[in-house]
Amino acid sequence: MKFIRTFFNHWIYPIIVFVVTSFLFVLAAFNSPYSPKLQNTVGVIMCVGNCVLLISSIILLAKKEWKKGIISLILLIGGTVLTALLFFIIVTGLTMIDGDHWADDLKIPNGIQIENPMGHLGSGRTDSMLNIVKTETDLALYNAGQPGMYQYDFWTKSKEEGLIYLKAFEITKGEKLSPKGLEENSSIPIHNTPDSIVRFSSKSYFTIYEGDWGKYYAARFEVWFKPNSGEVERKLFQKNFKIEGWMH
Repeated sequence: MKFIRTFFNHWIYPIIVFVVTSFLFVLAAFNSPYSPKLQNTVGVIMCVGNCVLLISSIILLAKKEWKKGIISLILLIGGTVLTALLFFIIVTGLTMIDGDHWADDLKIPNGIQIENPMGHLGSGRTDSMLNIVKTETDLALYNAGQPGMYQYDFWTKSKEEGLIYLKAFEITKGEKLSPKGLEENSSIPIHNTPDSIVRFSSKSYFTIYEGDWGKYYAARFEVWFKPNSGEVERKLFQKNFKIEGWMH
């Protein structure tokens, strides 16, 4: 208890603890892509430093040492915001420069049928692509905007109305790709077309986040149908493509 009273009686000590723990948190950002446990540990240490300075500020204000208390609060708020901002900038910068290493050890297996996405980045669908005629169910994937961003066309004959959307899986490990946003961003409404094969096209792009630019791997894209009638969703089609993830 004597140590604690002595510690908080010197208002500069909590500030020193706060500055040191914040500095350690920022320093850990340089290693965070490779050691999440270190990041979490230093994050806890920084929280302790924040609590120490907050307690010191409350004590100072309770003792009516207004100037010291206000300075401590300003340092706490401003320092926390600055530390979080620096951490975010460092982690984002390292990830953009070094990539996420997700696809480093992946190999495209032999003996499978696999296609490349069509089109050049940013060029969209050309007239020749738009004029492709299909006589059976098929799926085409197009490059869009940046590596890892795609659009697609799906040719099908449907007796029901509803939505189609994509699911994607890395082939060798079966890991589901971008599960949070892929369904929503790849959804296309389809109508009743019982007599002919009709092409349905995505209007916006979807992003595969796993992997990095230039690190190609094999992915299985599945087309799923969600009937407007409320019946159980079902898979309509699947096809393999050689893809790369978006650098993030």
